[in-house]
Amino acid sequence: MTEQVVGALRAGKTLLYPTDTIWGIGCDARNREAVERLYAIKERDHTKSMLVLVEDNPIIPVTLNIPDIPTDRPTTYILPEKIWQPLLGDNIADNIAAADGSLGIRVPRHAFCQEVIRQLGAPLVSTSANLSGHPSPQCYEEIEEELKRRVDFCVPPLPELLSSETRGSRIVKLHPDGTFTVIRP
Repeated sequence: MTEQVVGALRAGKTLLYPTDTIWGIGCDARNREAVERLYAIKERDHTKSMLVLVEDNPIIPVTLNIPDIPTDRPTTYILPEKIWQPLLGDNIADNIAAADGSLGIRVPRHAFCQEVIRQLGAPLVSTSANLSGHPSPQCYEEIEEELKRRVDFCVPPLPELLSSETRGSRIVKLHPDGTFTVIRP
């Protein structure tokens, strides 16, 4: 399954897939046109940035050095450009980051996502599998059929690919001065 997914991503396709939290839609984070298609698929305003899933890297926790954030569930960090740019370099399309230059990143605790990212050799865009303003689905069966038709490739909901987590990730925003705000606990 991973090889099919990576092939689709390399061909510029959009993807519906299980993550370490809820189901997401995404694409190769380097592909500007695919990112644009994600905004269109979700009917999402460009002022609302998307996040990227990145390969586990020992530099990330050291770079972030945020104390007192529990590790009991997946956490997305919204980072200022001066922090994410050295970590990710040019592996990000210019239409993913927010207007202020910040970017959400998460290291997924999910073998399937990690393997896709590793084989792709690039971060994977991730945004919830719902139309903008609609509730986020907690399982595959709750994903709107319209959204399923809009993406190029749907990963089947195979039990071995699914996560037991049904909530979105915790969201922590790191500010340029080093302080942080927990946006979603």
